[in-house]
Amino acid sequence: MSNAPSHWEDVYRRKAPESVSWHQEDPRPSLDALAACGPEHRALIDVGGGASRLVDTLLERGWQDVSVLDISGAALDHAQARLGKQAAQVTWIVADLTEWQPDRTYDVWHDRAVFHFLIDAAQRSAYIAALRQALRPGGLAILATFAPDGPDKCSGLPVRKYAAPDLLAQLGDGFHLLRTFREVHHTPGDVPQPFTWAVFERDADA
Repeated sequence: MSNAPSHWEDVYRRKAPESVSWHQEDPRPSLDALAACGPEHRALIDVGGGASRLVDTLLERGWQDVSVLDISGAALDHAQARLGKQAAQVTWIVADLTEWQPDRTYDVWHDRAVFHFLIDAAQRSAYIAALRQALRPGGLAILATFAPDGPDKCSGLPVRKYAAPDLLAQLGDGFHLLRTFREVHHTPGDVPQPFTWAVFERDADA
């Protein structure tokens, strides 16, 4: 997200989805974060979802309104091929999140490892603007970024690292923190990567 789409297209054309550093066979941390969702939270967008297996699990659990957005069409192609006929149950969006204009609202915004790539303040502002446009009042924003003691780079790109209060400050007024937890993700090469997970609720009058 922090640079040209060609970077991510190249990654997914050169590498199998299971070999990239952010691959997660079991999306358990995402599911732990989604435990905060009540029955009113039924429309979810997974931003930067790419070839993630989260969408598979959500469909298995009965979610019927799921969208996956990614800057890489190749990444989404991998996910659709894996899902087969089930792919038709999902809305797939190829877009640069910092330029995307949502045309609807969602109950849940899920982002695992996109926001930390946004080094430029203008990109972060554009991301937050899209989030605010897409997330309904009372909805949940789930963000997972590298923790303060996490790596300085990912996929050859620099990243910013956050604790939950830092993420809340980025979101600005109208959000409050519901819960946060730490995850140490192990890459396919068994390199540990500490993550901050944070679940925010948008105020009903925001």
